[in-house]
Amino acid sequence: MKKCKLVGLIFLVISILVACSAENSTSEKKEDDAAKSENELIYTSAKDINDMNPHLYTGSMPAQGMVYESLVENTEDGIKPLLAESWKVSEDGKVYTFYLRKDVKFHDGEPFNAEAVKKNIEAVQNNAEKHAWIKLSTKIESVNAVDEHTVELVLSEAYYPTLVELSMTRPYVFISPKDFKNGETKDGVNGFNGTGPYILTEHKTDEYATFEANEDYWNGSPKIKKITSKVLPAGETTLLALQKGEVNFVFTDDRGADSLNVEAMNQLVDSGDYQLVRSEPMNTKMIVANSSKADNPISETAVREAIWYSIDRETISKDIFNGTESVAHTLFSPNVNYADVDLKKRGYDVEKAKEILEKNGWKLENGNEVRTKDGKKLAMELYYDSNSSSQKTQAEFIQASLKEIGLQLEIIGEESTSIANRRSTGDYDLLFNQTWGLAYDPQSTIAAFTSEASYLHTTKGIDKADELYKKIEQVMISTDEQTRKSLYADILTIVHEEAIFIPISNGSVTVVAPKNLSGISFKQTQFELPFELMNFK
Repeated sequence: MKKCKLVGLIFLVISILVACSAENSTSEKKEDDAAKSENELIYTSAKDINDMNPHLYTGSMPAQGMVYESLVENTEDGIKPLLAESWKVSEDGKVYTFYLRKDVKFHDGEPFNAEAVKKNIEAVQNNAEKHAWIKLSTKIESVNAVDEHTVELVLSEAYYPTLVELSMTRPYVFISPKDFKNGETKDGVNGFNGTGPYILTEHKTDEYATFEANEDYWNGSPKIKKITSKVLPAGETTLLALQKGEVNFVFTDDRGADSLNVEAMNQLVDSGDYQLVRSEPMNTKMIVANSSKADNPISETAVREAIWYSIDRETISKDIFNGTESVAHTLFSPNVNYADVDLKKRGYDVEKAKEILEKNGWKLENGNEVRTKDGKKLAMELYYDSNSSSQKTQAEFIQASLKEIGLQLEIIGEESTSIANRRSTGDYDLLFNQTWGLAYDPQSTIAAFTSEASYLHTTKGIDKADELYKKIEQVMISTDEQTRKSLYADILTIVHEEAIFIPISNGSVTVVAPKNLSGISFKQTQFELPFELMNFK
């Protein structure tokens, strides 16, 4: 009997010790998890970071923005110093002299100096065809290293957006010359060492990528010590991952798409664990019309204007975007430089649309539902991104709206690359697109009006095409601010009157983040976030 009692006592003591050990282990794990969460952000993205070569275009721009930096930074208050402490511009606007910071190193320890700047810019220029979309690439004549920390950029002619285009996420950012292949970057690189606040330390394709704080960062080590980009399907999978704490951060990606719908975002905020932060308008979502397609009704200004009046933007904003995107009435929102121009407002007015069509010979005859003119039907096609649920919903809504005015619209979903190809070849009537974004506009979108790869087919069919192109050429080389404002006003007036870019909504960048994360802000670009400014309270 005594023996049984002794065994029972020993068993009880062991049980207590095991329980205490488990409790201590659980407590330690919670403390470890808490410490981890205070130093790590895990964000979800529907796509991999891909090739991080900053001189090419397949990589994730938010990821590249953490690793690489430019000479100057585009801010709400204008161009500010970044890797260049200061600069000066010659009187003729052709020579930019940059004075570099002296305390900067690449992630691999290589010095950031004038020679590194020269090699990087020349590497971009040596792949000219790839960068033809950026006008600065066509203006650079030479890059000279004056001394170790002074660089001279020589242009063929004055080009006022020079500093703006040097501030973009790519291609004029800097990677260690040791990462070059045969002195170039156009055929790939051997590593991804920039000068930025974070270092890419691990990448498993289509699964995750890890970025760790650059403790030697010239502007001070970031408070968030680790950032992980985790590839997850958008929608329910992402929501569940956030609810379980497997990821703790989500934001609008560089395609302008959100991984969560508004209901899911609100559900997370209502839980008390997350906050939602939204930027001011960054871009304009629009329908692009092919004015040069002479055999299609879309080539007529009156038809394009009737389409404009037929779209109920308020309903799209409220019911499709749940108020997350505001109504757009012009190509650019007024907060874009030079875009606060007084233009005729075309609101939602179905009767006005019908009146315009009637006046221009498009008749409804013999009880038909589709208007005709000279035996031709008022019919066309609208292409949308098949991976965008919001574009599909908008396309269906617009299709029904245009039926009311006697216009037959076929809607076709395709991959975004296919739609981009249609835009460059002119094989479209209407398609969805968006402006380049706050940091890039108006100059980048407007410069694309003359580019065959972008909007040449959109613009070349209008009556004032030659005048438009001349004014675009003038505004890009103008050195006088008032002249520039006047030219932009003329350019925006021409394309507005011709209704070739039919605005729908103004898009913003949306962030869902832990409730205790502070320092959330936005850059002028819609494609990257200043993670280095964030911190847990």
